[in-house]
Amino acid sequence: MSSFVIIIHIIVAVALILIVLLQTGKGADMGAAFGGGSSQTLFGGSGASTFLSRLTTIVAVIFMLTSLGLAYLSSHRAIRSVTSRVAVPTTEQTEQAPLEIPVQPAAKEADTAQGTPQ
Repeated sequence: MSSFVIIIHIIVAVALILIVLLQTGKGADMGAAFGGGSSQTLFGGSGASTFLSRLTTIVAVIFMLTSLGLAYLSSHRAIRSVTSRVAVPTTEQTEQAPLEIPVQPAAKEADTAQGTPQ
């Protein structure tokens, strides 16, 4: 299932790039270079919506939906690891004696701190 969504996602991403590159810029008309105001209107000189802008919107929505689908599929995937298949060797643990840290008496530390040798 996720392989299918990944393939669709890649195809839609390439299509979105190509569609955006096919479109002309907002001020690409020759009249815009000399101060013509027709291309600077709210929707441009070609009308409210062209075929490429509608196609861009549709492909962008599909791209977003496949992105959300891939995020959902990756977060709800069963965790499988290579190490989960390896048998863990069992070892017998022997009880070890705790390490003892030698502690000096407080009087001996006080004498060393004052500089009086013993």
